[in-house]
Amino acid sequence: MNRIKTGKNEIVSPARLGYAGRVLWKKTWQPEIVLTLAGGVLMAFFGGNLAVELLRHFGVAGFQTLDDTGSVLLATLSFHGAAIVAGFLFLKFHDLGWRDFAGLNTMGWQWQLPLVVFALLAVAPVMFDLKCFSDIVLTKLGRGIEDQRAVEIILNAKSVGMKIYLGFFAVVLAPLAEEFVFRGLLFSAAKKLGWPKCGWVVVSLLFAAIHASVPIFLPLFVFALVLTWLYEKTEGLLAPVLAHSAFNAANLGLLMLAEHLGLSHS
Repeated sequence: MNRIKTGKNEIVSPARLGYAGRVLWKKTWQPEIVLTLAGGVLMAFFGGNLAVELLRHFGVAGFQTLDDTGSVLLATLSFHGAAIVAGFLFLKFHDLGWRDFAGLNTMGWQWQLPLVVFALLAVAPVMFDLKCFSDIVLTKLGRGIEDQRAVEIILNAKSVGMKIYLGFFAVVLAPLAEEFVFRGLLFSAAKKLGWPKCGWVVVSLLFAAIHASVPIFLPLFVFALVLTWLYEKTEGLLAPVLAHSAFNAANLGLLMLAEHLGLSHS
């Protein structure tokens, strides 16, 4: 196979050089497209939540409480649905395919899966300890330990259909949307601007903050760092999406089991 010598005296194949241009953060971005898509996602998020509040204020059927079907669908899809659509458009406008999105051109799925399993097994006890630490601190400060809003929505779901939708949302839609936004877009943008350390820390803090739950802020910050590590190692979003999905699925399963057994889920 022919080899090419790079400026760093590294010998690489022409195929690998070609793949470099197929990696999300290494691809030349069209700034106007990226800004338009990011603005669209933000507008959908704020517009969706404003619409929920207005419809609830006027007592429209399906929106009378935050747990009603219409409120849940609009609130969950206004950001995550818009982010997934933006992801499709981002790939299209930048001539990237799903293999590029997943990082399969640089690392096969059979190598990514063990990394995902290793990362989850390594981070799970750390996250558990941080959650216990947060609960202890909040209790000593006299702060109540409230459920995450997502947990409340699932527990208050009024139909089997809604529970199925919320399960699909947690395991499929949320990981896809959030990994595209936080690792694929924000972290990649930080790297392209020459601020990789800022990307690691600030984007992980944002990821933890959007879940709006003090008790799980520290565990989610650490989890976001692990997801970023997976993105860096594989140069694609398949591994972080799978890890995120498995994490949500495990938590959803434990929540349902606790509810079935009548145990505390905090």
